[in-house]
Amino acid sequence: MWPFKRRKGAAEQGAGDQSGRRGFLSLGGRRYMADAPYMLPKDDAEINRLDFQHYMLRYVLRGNYAPPLQRPRDILDVGCGTGRWSQEMARIFPEARVIALDIVAPPTEASPQDPSRPPNYQFVEGDVLKGLPFDAACFDFTHQRALLGAIPESAWPGVARELARVTRPGGWVQLIEPAPAPQGGSGMNALASWIQQASMRRGINTTAGARIGEFLAQAGLRDITAREIGIPMGGRAGRIGVMAETNYFSVFANARNFIIAMGVTSAEAYDAALAQAHQELEQGAYISPYYLAYGRRP
Repeated sequence: MWPFKRRKGAAEQGAGDQSGRRGFLSLGGRRYMADAPYMLPKDDAEINRLDFQHYMLRYVLRGNYAPPLQRPRDILDVGCGTGRWSQEMARIFPEARVIALDIVAPPTEASPQDPSRPPNYQFVEGDVLKGLPFDAACFDFTHQRALLGAIPESAWPGVARELARVTRPGGWVQLIEPAPAPQGGSGMNALASWIQQASMRRGINTTAGARIGEFLAQAGLRDITAREIGIPMGGRAGRIGVMAETNYFSVFANARNFIIAMGVTSAEAYDAALAQAHQELEQGAYISPYYLAYGRRP
C-alpha cells in the first residue's frame, strides 16, 4: 500500500500523459518535448547520457546522497529521468518506499513486472512546475538533480518551496545542478554562448545552479550545506576526466537540433564549433563544475 494522497487538482495539473496529450517535436530524428522549457531530447540517446551522468556523479560523490540519512521511510526523486537513482536508492534502503516522479515515464515502466525492479519502487507522473501531486510532509528525503535546463529562473523559489512542502519535519532536501558550460577556446566559447542564448529564450538562466543553497534557505530549510564540485575533464584526469568529457559532448550533441531549430546558429557553424571544442579539450585542462546543496526541514 502506498500511503501518498494526491492533492486535489495537482494530479491533473502536474501529471504527464502517455496517451498523446504530452506534445513532442521531431527534429533531425530526435524527439523533443514541445510543451516544456527543456531543450534536451527524450529518446534513447539521451537516456544513455542520463544514465552515464548518474554514474559519473555517483563516482564523484562516492554515493547517491550527501545528507546524514537515518533509515528513511519514504524517498522522493523529482525529475527522475531514467529512474536509475531511484531504483538504486530502493535497493540501498529496502525498507523505504521510493517514489520516482517525472513528466515522462522512464523506460523501465515498459516492463513493470521485471523481477530486477525493486518492489519498494514506484513511478508517478507529475511536473514540479505545476505542483507536486502529494500532500504536505510525505517524505523523509526529497531529491532533485540536473533540472537546471527545465526550470525557468523565475520558478526556482517556488520549486524549492514545493520540495520543502512535501518533506517531513526533520527530513532532508538535496539538489545537484550543473554550472554553465566550461569555456576555453573559440569552439567551447561558441557552444557555451549558443546554449546560453537558447536557454534565455526559454526563461532558463544557466547560472542559477550556483544559487540552489540560497533557494533552499528561502524555502525555510535549515542546516544547509552548499558546495561546488569541480570535475576535471579530459583523458589527462583519468577515468573521471573521460566520463566528464563524454558527458560534455553528449549534452551538446543532444541539444544540437533544438538550438539550430531555434535559429541561434547554423548547422555548419555548430558542427565546426563542436569539432574545434574536441581539439581544445585535448590540448588544455578544463573543469566541469556542479553545485550540491542540501538542507533539513525544521
